[in-house]
Amino acid sequence: MKDYASPAMHTAEHILNQTMVRRFHRGRSFSSHIERRKSKCDYHFDRDLTESECREIERDVNAVIAADLPVSEDHMARSDAERHFSLDRLPASAGDLLRIIRIGDYDACPCGGQHVASTGMIGGFTIVSTDFLNGVLRIRFKVDRPDSG
Repeated sequence: MKDYASPAMHTAEHILNQTMVRRFHRGRSFSSHIERRKSKCDYHFDRDLTESECREIERDVNAVIAADLPVSEDHMARSDAERHFSLDRLPASAGDLLRIIRIGDYDACPCGGQHVASTGMIGGFTIVSTDFLNGVLRIRFKVDRPDSG
């Protein structure tokens, strides 16, 4: 299992990714860097976000956090998982039986990282900044309780 500095921050990344998928229909981040104080996700995009879009994303992510959804795991054969999920970011060493992280009925994806037991443990989510360069939208964010886990 991958050792993230902050299970709360990593779980927030999952929620942000699903929020971006639902809002913009462009897929999950293709790159991320998760740290305790501030994290970032990079998306293939065609522009920067507006201030209004940032606030709407924060609202949506915070609603999922406030719902205190359970975070659970199950396992799935790689051959089944590739029909449901993009496996692009999984290392080859992930094997043939993949760990699937589910956040209530809001999100599911293969992942080897550590997560909180429920979304209510994350605290508030805030977008710190965004920028856009060469087709990449970068979203920097933080959570109120990064040490939860």
